[in-house]
Amino acid sequence: MSDQINSKDFIIGTLVGGIVGATVALLFAPKSGKELRADINEGASQVKEKATEWKELAQEKGTEWKELAQEKGTEWYEKGTELTKQAIDTTSEVTKDIIDKTEKVTKDLSSKINKTEEKIEEIKEEVEEAIDEKLEAVKED
Repeated sequence: MSDQINSKDFIIGTLVGGIVGATVALLFAPKSGKELRADINEGASQVKEKATEWKELAQEKGTEWKELAQEKGTEWYEKGTELTKQAIDTTSEVTKDIIDKTEKVTKDLSSKINKTEEKIEEIKEEVEEAIDEKLEAVKED
């Protein structure tokens, strides 16, 4: 934005300086009134031509900058959209992996718990049988 203001100020300053310089030069030149008016008209025409050229140049540059800004804005928007999609995909993959691993660990633990319960039941039955046998033996004695 400051480049645009500086460029605009420069163009305005150049125009004003050119007009003032041309006017001063014409006023102090030793010429007749007719020659002076002709020179002033010629100088004014030249200043008008230069102003038109600078105006066109400023419009061209403004259009170029506008197009560049739109292009970069679109580019950044697409890049942001792409990065967002990648982040969503990555998050989805990581979440799926975590869920799969959690399910596997849960199944493994559940299986181990079931096996442990079965072993405990077997040991309990063996202990009960041993107690019953000891009681029988004690009764017989």
